[in-house]
Amino acid sequence: MTYNFEVSAIVPASPEQVYETWLSSSGHTAMTGADASVDPRVGGNYDAWDGYITGRTIALDPGRRIVQSWRTADFTEEDLDSEIDVLFEAVDEGTRVTINHSDVPALQRGYEEGGWEDSYFVPMREYFAAS
Repeated sequence: MTYNFEVSAIVPASPEQVYETWLSSSGHTAMTGADASVDPRVGGNYDAWDGYITGRTIALDPGRRIVQSWRTADFTEEDLDSEIDVLFEAVDEGTRVTINHSDVPALQRGYEEGGWEDSYFVPMREYFAAS
């Protein structure tokens, strides 16, 4: 059994900056504070948070949207990959980053209940505010 959810936050940078940083190994590492490796093309593999997260890029709309398969080391062998649809929208304060996370294993509620906020949005706001 799986479920879907949406989370969002405002980041003090342009959509293009956030998009490019998300798809850069060095940028993703710098904005989250944990090692990441990103092949920035459709079909390219990535890993983040020291290999805790792995996946493949499914679709790209430069500066606007990234779609990736997504799984963590906490998924069981029976769990299928989930999917993240990351949207970047310009707002007065910078960029609203919205993550639609679908097909998440039902027992993996931590991503919605603070995981995205603590592991991505908080360090992203700090990283771009200091840039």
